[in-house]
Amino acid sequence: MREESLAVRGPAAAIARPRRSDRSRAARWWALAGAVLVLWSLWGTGIGRAPVLNPAGWPSLRAFAEAALHPDLSPAFLLRTLDAAAVTVAFSLLGTVLATVIGLIGGVLMSEAWWRDAPVSRARRGRAGWLLTRIGVGLPRGIHEAVWGIALLLVIGRDPLVGVLALGIPFGAITAKVFAEIIDETDPAPHDALIAAGAGRLQAFCWGTLPRIRGDVLAYAFYRFDCALRSAVILGMIGVGGLGFELGTAFAGLNYERMWTLILVLIVLGLVCDRWSASLRRPGADVRRLRLSSAAALLLTLASILYLRLDLARLLSPETWRRAGRLIAEALPPALPSTWADLLGESAATLQMSVVAILVGGAIGVIAAFLGAPGPSAGRLRGAVAALCRIVLLVIRAVSPPVWALLLLFVVLPGPLPGALALGLYNAGVLGRLFTETLETMDRRPVRALQLLGAGPVQTFSYGVLPTVAGRFTAYGLYRWEVTIRETVVVGVVGAGGLGRVLESERAAFDHAGMLTAVAALLLLSLLVDLVSVSARRAWR
Repeated sequence: MREESLAVRGPAAAIARPRRSDRSRAARWWALAGAVLVLWSLWGTGIGRAPVLNPAGWPSLRAFAEAALHPDLSPAFLLRTLDAAAVTVAFSLLGTVLATVIGLIGGVLMSEAWWRDAPVSRARRGRAGWLLTRIGVGLPRGIHEAVWGIALLLVIGRDPLVGVLALGIPFGAITAKVFAEIIDETDPAPHDALIAAGAGRLQAFCWGTLPRIRGDVLAYAFYRFDCALRSAVILGMIGVGGLGFELGTAFAGLNYERMWTLILVLIVLGLVCDRWSASLRRPGADVRRLRLSSAAALLLTLASILYLRLDLARLLSPETWRRAGRLIAEALPPALPSTWADLLGESAATLQMSVVAILVGGAIGVIAAFLGAPGPSAGRLRGAVAALCRIVLLVIRAVSPPVWALLLLFVVLPGPLPGALALGLYNAGVLGRLFTETLETMDRRPVRALQLLGAGPVQTFSYGVLPTVAGRFTAYGLYRWEVTIRETVVVGVVGAGGLGRVLESERAAFDHAGMLTAVAALLLLSLLVDLVSVSARRAWR
């Protein structure tokens, strides 16, 4: 009977079963490897094998918490905070504008649609150009904006251009990848019709493709501004200026009242930007809202240029090029910061931090998502709990990871663990939001079918909800792991461990060759995690 069934369905069905079996076997191996990686990371960060709490820090944390009741609201400091907030917003906005321009140009050149229209005689060169473009855009994407900020500070000095370029270059590479995917997924019929009518590739793109993706481009640009705002705070902590610089200064002086003032401003800015970008990324966002947002962004961009007093001529000055040449000469060839064992140990600590961060963030995010997605028939109490969960998620992702790391260093001994927990809290806000949206948009037909058959809440959840959302939850977790391995550098520079701490110590010692080695190690580790994540997603798909 089995052979007859396979014969009826044909040879393609006969080979499908082994392929599914192979994928299932690969998924089990990946699950086993993931469990080993988690246990190794928990052991490496000290959880369960060594004291991790610092009892002496509890009075300081209590003093910090009490300061929330009376933040510094003196007129002089409020004016200083307002100026720092304006600088941070200006950095974020101009960096986003630069990233959008780079992303639009790079996205077109990275898209398969652009090179597909090349003449047949140039098809081979077009393929090579596509590969070179993707490689060239991929390298800046693998280096965190904090690293770009450190390098640009050494070349340009403390100048507003540092903040703009440090955000615009890596974010531009990320945006280019997203825009390329949007272009390739757009219906090519209008574009192809213009090509058939004799239009050039650029004309066909501007009139056939760009009008169809304009809404997606604008919505993603505003979302990238939301991300740039938090990254601008990180850049401030390494000396670029703005709210991050003020926050680092207040923490160094243990001025908790000023810290709370700055943190509250960060939360308000984060909430406003989050709501703004979410309204534009919501399906069905009207064109009028997009146009008003674009006009407001244009006016704010002009105001930001005037406020920061950007001097683009500084990029072309002989002094800037002399510093860049000296930096390259001092960084090459790269040298070990200390020993191979130390470098490998800090690389391992960075990997462990990222794994624990995703474990913590994923666990909190799942719980918050199920509490924050009440469903259409929820009562008032359930709706209030859901609203509270959403507010908590908004707040914890509005605060940058270095801020969480500074707070955790009060009560957690220095090392990889405070950095991992800080990244975990931040990722809990991001993953909780993604998980909540997944639950809200999931296919509810299996759930309704089980309920009609008389299944209880536990059975409905186990067989109707979990199988539906597990794949998407896993994909989001692996994607955030790829991002988190690069974000470990931002908690390392404030003393939380890993390659970020190595980078900061080498910068303090002006050892540029050692800095380059640390950056290369972080880049290789990021590429490794990206490959592992892609392979795991393919096995579990």
